[in-house]
Formats: sequence, structure tokens, C-alpha cells
Amino acid sequence: MKVKISALALLVAVTLSGCTSHSAETAKPAAAPEKAPAAQDAALQQRELADGLYEMAIGPKGDALYVASTEGFKDVQGGMIYKLDPKTLKTTGATHTDLKNFGADLDPRSGILYVTNSLDGGVSAINTADGKVQARVMFKERNKEGFPYGARQVLLLDGMLYIGGVADPGVIWVVDAKTMKLKKTIQNAGKWVTGLHYSAQTKRLYVANGGGEVLVINPRTNRIEKRWKPLGEKDALLLNVAEDSATGRLFVTGSKAKTTLVLDIHTGAVIKQLPTGDALGVKFNAKRNEIYLTQRDAGKVLSLDATSYAVKNSWSLPPHPNSLLLSADGNTLFVTVKQSFNKDHSTNGPDSIVRIDLNK
Repeated sequence: MKVKISALALLVAVTLSGCTSHSAETAKPAAAPEKAPAAQDAALQQRELADGLYEMAIGPKGDALYVASTEGFKDVQGGMIYKLDPKTLKTTGATHTDLKNFGADLDPRSGILYVTNSLDGGVSAINTADGKVQARVMFKERNKEGFPYGARQVLLLDGMLYIGGVADPGVIWVVDAKTMKLKKTIQNAGKWVTGLHYSAQTKRLYVANGGGEVLVINPRTNRIEKRWKPLGEKDALLLNVAEDSATGRLFVTGSKAKTTLVLDIHTGAVIKQLPTGDALGVKFNAKRNEIYLTQRDAGKVLSLDATSYAVKNSWSLPPHPNSLLLSADGNTLFVTVKQSFNKDHSTNGPDSIVRIDLNK
């Protein structure tokens, strides 16, 4: 188990988790002064919750925040799904699971929460009405060491689940969300499938991977139609994807290249390269015309003006802000903040959940 954790869980922990010009250009975001502690505190609510917090989902009425948790990696079996009040961050419910939980997506119509079980290579369906695991599918693929491919992100689209497989080469599993049966495996998806995003504008899936590629997939055929490599042969671990549909821009975070890419959603052409450091999570807020980024190493969350790319706000959330979730009304940003791992896979304390009021 220790070898399995060191090879996969820490990889997932580190890599888990929007101008219309077509000319490539490097734009350095203007630095914004740190908010004074009193001003930052007015906008922030932060709560230490548990070990192993990763992705979040919010209920269709906006009255429940679900947080996927692996719990601890050292001498701890299984994980948790926490149900929080989105306004107060108080716990209103919890589901104990036999497997550890990472990625999350929620079906607003059925109330089913889908979570990936990365260490075991599967995805579970949890009924939020009673908190019970309703169904699960485990994938058969194994790497050369005999361990399952890591199931990282999950995206629900038209009754199908798309799950990225962390392997070399990676895969994308397509699962019927109702029956929880595997329908197709999209092969040759590049090294470590990381980010998944669907564009209603182009009706295509955009998939980031650790080999520096963005794959364009037609969900009607589940075939890879295009493979963009925006940084060429430069070593690039691309991570997460967001979209400004009004201007046709994709925002793609990258770890090794220390940049956030702004791409033309139709051609893959690089519009801008933003030197945002070790950016991980990314969200676009159309209501406020803002881009939000987590800087894992710097311990900050940034808000960029989506037109000028200047830094509008910066929130200090050490040690490692990780995943982002934006409320439907665009007024609230949620962040999971992780602790560093020790050599024995333990941490120095619980991870936190943060609520940022964007109107303050």
C-alpha cells in the first residue's frame, strides 16, 4: 500500500486536484498589493475540516456544498463526503465511504454525486438524499507495477460520465451515469489525463494532459478530433481548463511551464501566456469578467481581470490552495486548502475549506 500511495496519491495530490487576437504573446499580469488582514478577513471564511480535501460540488438550489475527501493516507482506510452549509461552512451531513474520494461532479436533476476513487481506479455514485453509495464501477486497466490507473476528474455530460485516467498513456472512460456501466474507453489520451471541460459553444470536450497537450473530443462519437500542443516540445504539465464562451477563449493552467495559457477555442492558437507560476485550479466568472487561479506553491488565490489580465485581488491561503468552485450566481468562490505531505504520507494538520465573498 505504501508504494501505491507514494506513486499515485501524491501525484494526484499535486496535479489534482479565461483579447481575441490570434498572435502568441506573453503578458505579465500586473501585481496587486496584498489585501490588508482586516479587508481579507471580511471577504473570507475559513474552516479546518479534515485531511485529504479535494474537489467540491454545490447542490442545484445552492443550499449544500459537497466536499470529496480521502481522509488521511497513513493508517486510514476509506474516505468521506462532507455536506456543508455554503454560507456558514458548518457540517450538515457526512457519508463514510470505503474508498478514498478525489474528483466530484453532481447531477442537479437526480441529486446523485459522482466521485472518483483514484487509488482504486473507479467512480462511485452517491445519493445525496440519503448519503448512501448507490453504485460503483471499477476499471480494469493496470500499470506496469500492477496498480490501477488513477481516476482523476469526472465530468457529467448528457447522461454520460467522462473520467480521466492517470497513466502513460492515459485513457478517458465513458460511463453511463444511470446504469454505471462502462460504455467506451478512449485510448491514447496522452500522459496523465488531468483536466476535463465541455464547451456548449463548440459542443466539444477539451482535455488537458501531462504531456503538454489539449485534446479536442467529439462526445457524439467519443473520438479525438484534434491534438493541440500549445507549448510545442517544451516540457509542460497541463492541468485544468476553463472557458470564456463569449470571446472563445480557453484558460489552461500549467505546472512545469509555470504559465496559464489563453487559447483560441476553435484553433488552439496561443493568444497569451500568463506567467502565473505554479497555477493549478482555474475558473472563469462571466458575471464579473474575472479569472480565478490557485497558486499551489505560492499559497495564494488570484483574481485576474479577464480583459487586461491584471491581478485585481490576491488572497493569501497557505500552504497549498488546491481546487476551486464558483457559485451559480458568480458571487462566491470556494477553495480547498491542502497541507504538505510528510515523507510517511501524513500531514501536519487538517485541510481547510474557504469561502470568498467576491462582493467584498
